[in-house]
Amino acid sequence: MTGFVEVARDVYVLRYPRFDVNVTLVVGDGEALLVDTLCTPAQAAELASAARRLTSNPWTIVNTHAHFDHCLGNATLADPERPIWAHEETAVQMREHADRLRRAWYAECLTLDPQLAPEMAETPILAPTRTVHVRAVLDVGGRMVVLHHLGRGHTAGDLVVQVPDADVVVAGDLIEESGPPAFGDAYPLEWPGTLAGLLRLISPRSVVVPGHGAPVSHDFVAGQHADLVRLEWLIREGEANGSPAEAVAARAPFDRDTALTAVRRGYQQIR
Repeated sequence: MTGFVEVARDVYVLRYPRFDVNVTLVVGDGEALLVDTLCTPAQAAELASAARRLTSNPWTIVNTHAHFDHCLGNATLADPERPIWAHEETAVQMREHADRLRRAWYAECLTLDPQLAPEMAETPILAPTRTVHVRAVLDVGGRMVVLHHLGRGHTAGDLVVQVPDADVVVAGDLIEESGPPAFGDAYPLEWPGTLAGLLRLISPRSVVVPGHGAPVSHDFVAGQHADLVRLEWLIREGEANGSPAEAVAARAPFDRDTALTAVRRGYQQIR
């Protein structure tokens, strides 16, 4: 596993090779913040070792959303004296629907990485203990960190983490760099509006950490927003005209399988 890379003053990103998923570490005076926790105890232990090479500070955890590759390391990494933050929908899913989530995650992992699936299935789900409705402000050792729920997009509970003094925004899977957006639990008719809110948070100089892949810029986010706007209107037009999802997907700015999932999700929303 590669280590953390500093992307701004005392803000570090670890790009974990399995699923190419990102974890962000924010270091303050005597405290730290970990954004996302990977998906098994073994992965989380690697993450802890990498983080401890940078800081001995106790950390608070933030989960950007309720997908296994971002939150199943909670039980390994959480300090019992410190909160785990997430959007309220993420907390509800992980607390009240853990068995359903585990079955869905196991089925997905069997497809993506069959060797990892058994370990992932045995990993305890530790739900967030503090929730965000729209916005919360944290003090991380004298550094302000703002948690934003800008709307539904990749999931119902996407959370964006802003570090204003470093001009860094952690977008979770609202932004993807190493692959197309994932629409399995998504709200494709609302995602463009959510990214419009993200664009209002960032500047041309901002570092934006996607859920997967290399950090990106304002221009990259604007480009992904434009693609999602086009997809939204193709879905709306296609549903109004009674077009098959396959025909609409063929015109979308993503690969066929990605677009087909998005169109079907969008049709479900409208209907």
